[in-house]
Amino acid sequence: MNSLKAKYQQEVVGQLMKEFGYKSVMAVPKIKSISLGVGLSRAASNPNFTTEVIEDLKKISGQSPAKTKARKAISGFKIRQGQDVGLTVSLRGKRMWDFALRLVASALPRVRDFQGISENSFDQKGNLSFGVKEQLIFPEISSDEVNTIFSLQVNISTTAKTKEEGISLLKKLGFPIRQEKNRNSNK
Repeated sequence: MNSLKAKYQQEVVGQLMKEFGYKSVMAVPKIKSISLGVGLSRAASNPNFTTEVIEDLKKISGQSPAKTKARKAISGFKIRQGQDVGLTVSLRGKRMWDFALRLVASALPRVRDFQGISENSFDQKGNLSFGVKEQLIFPEISSDEVNTIFSLQVNISTTAKTKEEGISLLKKLGFPIRQEKNRNSNK
């Protein structure tokens, strides 16, 4: 069993039950899914961009990405209806836990000048979204073999009901989350 999943089951569930006063283990928040997304705006100028991104996403996530198509034409962005505009991968189950462990243990510590993930990256339901500037932070990607560097969006969906529950869950799992100082205390 994945060590992050074992930590969740053995330690985090009990800690969250105490902290938030849940009556049932089923009420404790957990990670539902992790999705990775990459925009394909550079594919128009570089014909190999899409295939390189697909190969790297396969290495990072362990499964093939799905192409997302434009639902309608937007002339200002030079997008036609039906054109490929992005790639997404949704991870659940064992692959999700494996990816989360690699993200926390090896990928995020490799980010230069990393200060932690901002608490402002959480929505009101406790889901986390943040961007990664380079795919090179993942240990599966060899910098010698990479022709194209791209950024990706990471979305972690939880079953938390509030932002505080989501932050507490991911902090206890080992995600490096930094506290933000509120500039406007009136909000």
